[in-house]
Amino acid sequence: MTKPVAREPQRRNARSNRARILATARRELGRNPDTTLEELARAAGVVRRTLFGHFPGRAALLEALAEEASEVLRSAMAAGAERIGPAEPAERALAYFVLLMWPVGDRYRMLLALARHDLGVERVSEILAPARAEVTAILERGQRDGAFPAHLPPAVLSAGLEAMTVALLEQVNTGALEDDGTRVALAQLIAAGVPEQRARAVVEDVTPAEPVPGE
Repeated sequence: MTKPVAREPQRRNARSNRARILATARRELGRNPDTTLEELARAAGVVRRTLFGHFPGRAALLEALAEEASEVLRSAMAAGAERIGPAEPAERALAYFVLLMWPVGDRYRMLLALARHDLGVERVSEILAPARAEVTAILERGQRDGAFPAHLPPAVLSAGLEAMTVALLEQVNTGALEDDGTRVALAQLIAAGVPEQRARAVVEDVTPAEPVPGE
């Protein structure tokens, strides 16, 4: 049987088209959440049929972005795993983790706003679950070591810090906030119970230590 020699180039072209559509969707939906799939196809430089061949509807496109965000999040966490080990003081670990995650959240901030409506709160929670678990572990360790006051259970406090981060990302969407992660890291430490002056010193110490993986 003769092998179809054009199959691999076609597959490469399909992968390229898919990646371009997703990149375009991140950009255009961030500018205008109401952008239609037809408008996205034009912006991506593909015909409508090509876009719908990859993503038969808006929910399918957002689900693909959600999966991409999950993969990027897991990769960023893996890249920073050695730095945020059990020997790292909990205050520094939390500040570094926020700085590590902020570029990921900033890249996909439009997805957080859209996914709740199109994919549901449970899907958003599933995407954020690994980060929530890591923050909970840091808070547990910090409360044991006395770095953080035990004013709330670690899991409850972690959920509150997550909600604050999502709210701050939404403020970036509105243009009310611009940040490279340092202000958010400071806010997280203060919310976790670290005095402001100490929190500022920790963030200043962590920020220039080394480039944040994934930036």
